[in-house]
Amino acid sequence: MTIKVGLLGMGTVGTGVVQVLTDPAGRHPLLQEVEIVKIGVRDTAKPRSVALDPSLFTSNLESIVNDPTIQIVVEVMGGVEPTRDLVLQAIANNKHVVTANKALLARHGEEILELAKRHQVYVMLEASVGGGIPIVNVLKQFLGANRITSIQGIVNGTTNYILTRMHREGGDLQEILADAQRLGYAEADPTADIDGFDAADKIAILASLAFGQRIPLSEVSREGIRNVSSLEIASAARLGYVIKLIARAQLVTGGLEIGVYPMLVPQEHPLATINGVTNAIAIKGDPIGEIVFAGPGAGQGATASAVVADLINVCALLSHPPHPLLSYMPTTAAQVVPPRENQFYARFTTLDQPGVIGELGTIFGRYSVSLETIFQQNRSGKYAQVIVITHTVREADFWQAIREIKELPTLQTVGAILRVL
Repeated sequence: MTIKVGLLGMGTVGTGVVQVLTDPAGRHPLLQEVEIVKIGVRDTAKPRSVALDPSLFTSNLESIVNDPTIQIVVEVMGGVEPTRDLVLQAIANNKHVVTANKALLARHGEEILELAKRHQVYVMLEASVGGGIPIVNVLKQFLGANRITSIQGIVNGTTNYILTRMHREGGDLQEILADAQRLGYAEADPTADIDGFDAADKIAILASLAFGQRIPLSEVSREGIRNVSSLEIASAARLGYVIKLIARAQLVTGGLEIGVYPMLVPQEHPLATINGVTNAIAIKGDPIGEIVFAGPGAGQGATASAVVADLINVCALLSHPPHPLLSYMPTTAAQVVPPRENQFYARFTTLDQPGVIGELGTIFGRYSVSLETIFQQNRSGKYAQVIVITHTVREADFWQAIREIKELPTLQTVGAILRVL
């Protein structure tokens, strides 16, 4: 049986997918049955690194999703529009969809999955989170016996690369970001990575899979790494921590806490040793306990591997029915609640004079914010840096204390405020 496939896009990931599909020897035997019928691209005359029949290429993307012979559409073009319309058209035409598009799924996943349910087709999304880490199918299938209580991890390779180098070299964020852009680890516009948008998309998808509920992207708290300075990196190291951008979702009384934050991670924690562009995701469940998955979070090979794995799953369904559905369609909306308790790191620039630390301690005490650590460093001239790490405290109490501290005449600036994992 031949299974006909159409590709939307042939950039870095699409090229990797084509390389696998056109060289199936030694891979899963179902790939022998796959035939690429059409490939949608912007420029059909552009030279390609894979030798293909030029007649396969078309700039008419709608011709792919409307082609009655195509059974599976592989979407690797990225972006939200016109990708959303094309994916919806494909589903409406009863085609299965394999996608690597986390932004599309995080924003329009409910609409796409509802339409897929009505048309009884599959939307496969392994490649949308974690690159080469098979985390989606782990959550959908292999941990099905577990009651998941939390999922957290490093899901953005660009920020992890930058923070790793800041930790090792003591360099400035902007300087290392420029290096990352030159090396191809960061986009020309790094906003999605540096400000946490990419990680927020991914944790929304993972939380939906883990907890079986729809997660509105607007409910995901988000803080990026722009305010993490070399001073914060050094202070964290002195206290036995490294700073990582952590995406996390956890069940609490009353609902689900979900967000992305730069956090102080204890050096002995498994996530503290995840460096460079590597991703890692830790899952807690009952009865399994805690397990950690790590691997390449992006790149042609890792993402193409995940795309083709999903393609094989759909091919198995088409070649050997009946077979259990592998797609995932949450039916209820999550009750997302704001963060209630956390441990915090805070840095203050103050006048270097007696009584300043006492003033800070008094204000924190007034709002029941107990302190684990408080010390002064980097005294220079008339100013000093005061570093505070709290115990686990109510977020509302902590932020009330910060508002009052900002009114102190001895305070010059409030530096970074970070959560501790």
